[in-house]
Amino acid sequence: MSEIDKKKSGYAIDITRIMKMIPHRYPFLMIDRVEDINLDVRAVGIKNVTINEPYFQGHFPGHPVMPGVLIVEAMAQTAAVLVVATMGEAAEGKLVYFMSVDQARFRKPIGPGDRVEIHVEKQRNRGNVWKFTGKAIVDGALMAEAVFAAMIVDGE
Repeated sequence: MSEIDKKKSGYAIDITRIMKMIPHRYPFLMIDRVEDINLDVRAVGIKNVTINEPYFQGHFPGHPVMPGVLIVEAMAQTAAVLVVATMGEAAEGKLVYFMSVDQARFRKPIGPGDRVEIHVEKQRNRGNVWKFTGKAIVDGALMAEAVFAAMIVDGE
């Protein structure tokens, strides 16, 4: 069995490997782990939300809520890891630029103590443009969802 066959589905990527795959860093790295990877199809990102997140200082004092835009960013980062895993090491460190975010819905707030599962599924890709659906789930409940497209480009 080849290396790619072994990794075709069901494997996980830890934070150290994620940081080799995508250029995001604290305080803007929004995922801690990526699990249940099925190359070129889907993946599940994990975000363990803590009160130490810098955005909770102002969003909102006394009632900490993870900003919706950062939930969508976590979806995009999970998708970027899936893209790099699918394309191979040659894609590591490339930049991913949002092209569109559609049908974004925020159903329930996400806050400290939540373990967010970020489910992304590829809808299609053409060249360096990829389109995904994303869902943020906490304890089995749908918290947010969106459809988004991104372009993969070489970093400078």
